[in-house]
Amino acid sequence: MKKALITGITGQDGSYLAELLLEKGYEVHGVTRRTSTPIYDRIKQIVDRITLHPGDLLDQHSLTQVIQDIKPDEVYNLAAQSFVPTSWSQPVLTGEFTALGVTRMLEAVRLAYPKAKFYQASSSEMFGKVRETPQNELTPFYPRSPYGVAKVYGHWITVNYRESYNLYAVSGIMFNHESERRGLEFVSRKVTHSVAKIKLGKEKKLSLGNLEAKRDWGYTPDYVAAMHLMMQEDKPDDYVIGTGQTRTVKELVETAFKVVNLDWQKYVEVDQTLIRPAEVDMLVADPSKAKAVLKWQPKVSFEEMIKRMVEADLFREKNGQST
Repeated sequence: MKKALITGITGQDGSYLAELLLEKGYEVHGVTRRTSTPIYDRIKQIVDRITLHPGDLLDQHSLTQVIQDIKPDEVYNLAAQSFVPTSWSQPVLTGEFTALGVTRMLEAVRLAYPKAKFYQASSSEMFGKVRETPQNELTPFYPRSPYGVAKVYGHWITVNYRESYNLYAVSGIMFNHESERRGLEFVSRKVTHSVAKIKLGKEKKLSLGNLEAKRDWGYTPDYVAAMHLMMQEDKPDDYVIGTGQTRTVKELVETAFKVVNLDWQKYVEVDQTLIRPAEVDMLVADPSKAKAVLKWQPKVSFEEMIKRMVEADLFREKNGQST
């Protein structure tokens, strides 16, 4: 039985990845930070089938100890300070988690169990002010936020450890991926959650920033499947994962309101304070390498994804469930 260790297992990506690996017969372990109230909402249906270990990306010793104890075949580093707007208000903390946290994980693998395969969650935000469209594995990075800058560091330190220490270390350059488990602070979930509340008469307005920003949005379960495929290759390499199609925030809004048969223009207002200091206007993936080498394909359409998210939020709102 293969063993996998996931940092960020309680997050959106970590919870779906844990489910996928359990389906494939893995023994699944997760690293969680100690908090006074454990946040296990996303993994409550599998928490009795996985093993959780205390650890923190800010604490080298705890990470090395976990790797030493488990000796995992595969390590997936998904933990980060992952909300872009927060990275402006907490740039130093973002750097500690999202940049140096990767180095600490790589050091833990190198010191305690260098046979483990290592996956780093890289981000399309690294491309920022894009140098070319669409973006592939060779597109130069030009990050436009402290988060994007930190992710660039995490990406290159992974390449560095692969080349310096001969570790099996890969990065998945993931474009935006959403699901029913997305945090409320992210625009996709903010929209679907507000649509559900407006439909049920609990809210009257939805305030958003730049409606013309374009993103390549896909469905998270498709993306964690790509993470796993990268780790099964003979040679470690980096891959861009996305749909290759862009939608504006306005299209996202239209699609969500259409699910509940409402005219979005009656409810949406633009709030200038929600526009980023340095905006990223257009991100779109060229996933041809992943499709050719990994035989990966996104399965769930944009419209179907938004429909599932709106319906999940309607269900939660009607039943008074936590979000």
